[in-house]
Amino acid sequence: MSTESPSREATFAQVRKTLVELFELDADEITPEARLYEDLDIDSIDAVDLVVELKRYTGKRLNPEDFKSVRTIDDVVNAVDRIMQL
Repeated sequence: MSTESPSREATFAQVRKTLVELFELDADEITPEARLYEDLDIDSIDAVDLVVELKRYTGKRLNPEDFKSVRTIDDVVNAVDRIMQL
């Protein structure tokens, strides 16, 4: 059994899928450079919902501090990758 964490592509795909399902966003708008607040209109309440879903994906406890500096989709992917490495 492998303990390898998912690839960045898999993490990005999961983040994109989660955003589409939770917030009915257009998948084409969810690019690594897309800004959560300005481009995707995700507010702080939405961000909490996203973190809850990502917790299910990672199977790990997520620290809100890990997401304080998150501004773009790429930042989200980086934060999830860091958590998966722990």
